[in-house]
Amino acid sequence: MDWKSKRVRTILEAALAEDKVANDITTALTIDAGLRASGTIIAKQACVVSGLGCIPVFLDIFAKMSTGPVGRFEVISHPEIFDGVKVKKGQTLAVIRHNAAAILSCERVILNLMQRMSGIATLTNEFVKAVAGTKTKVLDTRKTIPGLRALDKYAVCCGGGVNHRLDLQDGILIKNNHIALGGGLPVVLERALKGRKTGQVVQVEVRSQTELEQAIAGGAESILLDNMTPPKIPIEASGNMNLKTVRDYALAGVDFVSVGALTHSAIAVDMSMRITADIY
Repeated sequence: MDWKSKRVRTILEAALAEDKVANDITTALTIDAGLRASGTIIAKQACVVSGLGCIPVFLDIFAKMSTGPVGRFEVISHPEIFDGVKVKKGQTLAVIRHNAAAILSCERVILNLMQRMSGIATLTNEFVKAVAGTKTKVLDTRKTIPGLRALDKYAVCCGGGVNHRLDLQDGILIKNNHIALGGGLPVVLERALKGRKTGQVVQVEVRSQTELEQAIAGGAESILLDNMTPPKIPIEASGNMNLKTVRDYALAGVDFVSVGALTHSAIAVDMSMRITADIY
């Protein structure tokens, strides 16, 4: 993840602006503007970490938003703590040394993002472990929070999952609505194969044995199906995928399982920030 990229920085700027961090009235009225402090981020449950890189970027953006000087800062983490690592309950993830007001104003936004990303990474890792020992890979979907897709999909990778399409331009996936509106599977598949760009794989979602046969006969290069016998081309299973059923799909021989729940239903990991006065 390039945390300094314009795309990611824009997301983080919007998060800080939403919380009006430069106008934290409570902190302004109660905390000495020159006070220094340490903020220790602690995992309150076992999890897979994701989002550590957001901390210095948030603080850098805050410095530019702030109406007054906030001074230097540093973010310290143990060499064994990084995105994708599994941590235990109670472990310290990072320590921020900075102006106390800056830490207080950014605390909730930093925790919100890291809790969500770590939640996605942790859930993804559970699915990855559930299919361990098979050839099946766990894919994400486009069922992400609008505006946060880059971060959601990065978190999936931290958990050991594989990114599917990043956006609608990233690949050709013919689904049931395309088939219904486009004149039937053979027609839309032929159009897609003729109009695609070099290197683009044409995948078809099928709902019946007839559609499966049509997709194979029409030259589909990948099939997306649910509870059907896998043909001898790359197969992706989707639909109501959960931790109780995903291994059954893997043992049936599918190459991929796509799990929308990784990003639309992950429960945020419980984290906290302990802030103490620190003169240095």
